[in-house]
Amino acid sequence: MSIQTINPATEEIVETFEPYSTIQIEEALTQARQTFEQWRETSLAERATYLHRVASYLRTHKTRYAQIITLEMGKPITEAEAEIEKCAWNCDFYADNAARILADDSVATNATESYISFLPLGVVLAVMPWNYPFWQVFRFAAPALMAGNTAVLKHASNVSRAALEIEGVFQACGLPQGAFRTVLVPGAETKHLITDPRITAVTLTGSDPAGVAVASASGQALKKCVLELGGSDAFIVLEDADLDAAVQVAVRARFQNTGQSCIAAKRFIVVEAVADAFEQKFVAAAAQLRVGDPLNRETQVGPMARGDLREELDQQVQASVKMGAKVALGGKKLAGKGYFYAPTIMTHITSQMPVFKDETFGPVAAVIRAEDAEHALQLANASPFGLSSNIWTGDVERGRKLARRIEAGGVFINGMTVSDPRLPFGGVKRSGYGRELSSFGIREFVNVQTVWIGPAVAARVTSE
Repeated sequence: MSIQTINPATEEIVETFEPYSTIQIEEALTQARQTFEQWRETSLAERATYLHRVASYLRTHKTRYAQIITLEMGKPITEAEAEIEKCAWNCDFYADNAARILADDSVATNATESYISFLPLGVVLAVMPWNYPFWQVFRFAAPALMAGNTAVLKHASNVSRAALEIEGVFQACGLPQGAFRTVLVPGAETKHLITDPRITAVTLTGSDPAGVAVASASGQALKKCVLELGGSDAFIVLEDADLDAAVQVAVRARFQNTGQSCIAAKRFIVVEAVADAFEQKFVAAAAQLRVGDPLNRETQVGPMARGDLREELDQQVQASVKMGAKVALGGKKLAGKGYFYAPTIMTHITSQMPVFKDETFGPVAAVIRAEDAEHALQLANASPFGLSSNIWTGDVERGRKLARRIEAGGVFINGMTVSDPRLPFGGVKRSGYGRELSSFGIREFVNVQTVWIGPAVAARVTSE
């Protein structure tokens, strides 16, 4: 069956693709494996030259790639341009820092010499989602390639043009053709890719059901995998918070990418003392968001990426309303062409409602009232997810203490959750395992090899 990409702002077909044949898939996997034997022998300096070239190429062609993103999944064009810039930054970061991160680490033992090396693993399969079609890929690809691995991408079908263009970036920048390959295949074929002996490891960004499937297949094949899954991030506002600053960030944190972000703040947990004021300010600010054509540079909220995703979100909203939730803003699909959903803020939320206990992947914010900081912490942790979180307080030391008790891979105090090449990114609980970015991310897909050289000598003890 052909693959069609649909413009979510107009519901018109953008492009039609044919899934790769068995022969094409075989060719891609074989080429990636054969290229690995060559690529692993290149120096880190040579790999860095390639990655800097990729960064420059992305910046040069930013306008074109951003338009592809917007046409295929509806991201506002200014955000799409920022996504390409971030990909370039990530490439530059690893080009500049991989040699330091992957340098041999000498360890004093009873050996004449002993050290730890960080060696490439092989071909890394990436199963990537549509919501950040370039960034999610470059987030894994830059460190994987700098570590000496090669890569095969199985992207979400609704961003197939982006998937092919990403492969083209690496080829245009002179990397060996098999260093990065894209395969256009339906999701049902993912397990076959994972179990193929030419694939060494797997990384997935996606929903927790997808994570279960990939983890199961990887486990059966005894292959390393990293999972970055869903989130229902808590945005805690305490009584001593700067409410104006918190609200300004809350609007961006919830409605970025039309709310379709795993690290978007979704549950706004506000202590009673400031809840009325926060709700009023939050609703007033969100009501000013400009919804419309994502190619218009003034647009802040575009369409959702697919019609089925909008239906699922609306069902979560309506089910919560039936359970007693109140709609303070929005709460409905917008009429006309395109998969638009009104920016929505809901109040009177309880822990059994879908907008609290499930991930809401769209422009819907749930405001939950807490008695005090301790109750807010309990509500934050009362989720199966644990990707990131936010704490707003005028007392940073208080924030530090609370952060240590939050069950999440990240805590941002008086700021917005963002991924940053310099910091590890990932979650706990049903938000996955393993880390991307920083030194932790690049070391996920290496062989941490111990080298011991004899003869044995008396154990050395440092005396500092």
